[in-house]
Amino acid sequence: MSAFEKLVKHSKKVANFEHLYAISSWDQSSIMPSGGAEARGAAMAELSVHIHQMRTQPQLEEWFESAAQENLDQTQSAILREMKQQWQQATVLPNEFVEAKSLAGSKCEHAWREQRTQNDWQGFIANWQEVVTLSQQEAQIRAEVAGTTPYDAMLNLYEPGTTSESLDKVFTDVKSWLPDMIAQAIEKQASGPVIEPKGHYPAQAQKALGKEVMKLLQFDFSHGRLDESVHPFCGGVPTDVRITTRYDESEFVQSIMGIVHETGHARYEQGLPRALAGTRAGEARSMGVHESQSLFFEMQLGRNPHFIAHLAELIKGRFDDSTEGLFDVANLQKIYTRVKKDFIRIDADELTYPAHVILRYEIERDLMNGNITCADVPELWDEKMQGYLGLSTKGNYRKGCMQDIHWTDGSFGYFPSYTLGAMYAAQFMAAMRKTIDVESVLDSGDLSPIFTWLNDHVWSKGSLYTTNEILTQATGEVLNPAFFKQHLKSRYL
Repeated sequence: MSAFEKLVKHSKKVANFEHLYAISSWDQSSIMPSGGAEARGAAMAELSVHIHQMRTQPQLEEWFESAAQENLDQTQSAILREMKQQWQQATVLPNEFVEAKSLAGSKCEHAWREQRTQNDWQGFIANWQEVVTLSQQEAQIRAEVAGTTPYDAMLNLYEPGTTSESLDKVFTDVKSWLPDMIAQAIEKQASGPVIEPKGHYPAQAQKALGKEVMKLLQFDFSHGRLDESVHPFCGGVPTDVRITTRYDESEFVQSIMGIVHETGHARYEQGLPRALAGTRAGEARSMGVHESQSLFFEMQLGRNPHFIAHLAELIKGRFDDSTEGLFDVANLQKIYTRVKKDFIRIDADELTYPAHVILRYEIERDLMNGNITCADVPELWDEKMQGYLGLSTKGNYRKGCMQDIHWTDGSFGYFPSYTLGAMYAAQFMAAMRKTIDVESVLDSGDLSPIFTWLNDHVWSKGSLYTTNEILTQATGEVLNPAFFKQHLKSRYL
């Protein structure tokens, strides 16, 4: 057996344990009873240490050196590149550190679920401080090895090849035109009255509707399922994808579009190259590319009036339509493209969403680089929220800095992926329109041509190519934020 073959065999063995960790993590975040938190946290910490030990076994270094000398084809070389990068990222952290961070994150996240509802910042920061301290230590360790800033070292875990310098340029540009566009859109929409949902929309009916929407989006139910959680997410593994949403029985708007969003994540996972399963090259390219697929489904397809026409028919079959005009396509289109300055990121409209992301990026960047402390976050959050959206979160931690799950387990460097994903999605759609009449395909109800294009240009690529290579192959150029700006301008102005 060649060194390369040994590495692949070892990678697949590690992947089996990662599979178990992923399903356990989904269970923890969705249906696990609260009393199981401490034991589950200990079990997952033990498993994370075991996985880390497997990733850093001493013989791997020799195997990587030998494999580099072997006669590998292009695909094998890409597999080796990705496995080696993953190995290098793992070897910088000692086992005891991995265990400590896993335990701290599990404890903080579970407590956050209750603390958030109670607006308990003091209770939260008591746990969160340890998570931040460990994350700062990790960032410093990774930065010294990579020769970057601490934040860039963490960013590289989610967006390989991206730097805060490049993000600062992109986000500075966005901040130069976004406030005016938001103001213009709100003014433009003020003259168009919207009929809002005011009835009772049972959770079970919403779930049934959600499954119908997932069928329209060709989700493979033999390799996945839909459940409920506090914070909508997509988890599991490509052969067993678990997506969740949350239901509010006073309206149906958020849960349905949340399902469309998470189905985009799931279809990407289900479309990853099975032949490369168990290797890093068979996984998603980056969180930004992952978000590009969920936002392609939600924003590029889901809020297109030709898709909303299908939603309208499905909704009429599930809920009482005694409110005249509520389920009309034109009214639903207004609901799903309504621009409103609000506090909660996951409920934000497409146009104000980048402001939520930039705010979080700037705070987590400064936190990881040691320029601010945990205690500074609420005041900074309020200051930036007022500056970007004209809203104050002073004293309102639940709707401010405690609203997201990402920081509870130390996922610093993740937030930029959301807006990068929106930009990638707009660029993919612009390229797709050169060969596909998207509206005609949506009208037909058979969205196969759209998914075939995504599979050919994104899903099947896995991590065989860099993000820039995937973008260039699919669209003819690297990231060009102009496509995103034009998409927003076209839809809202």
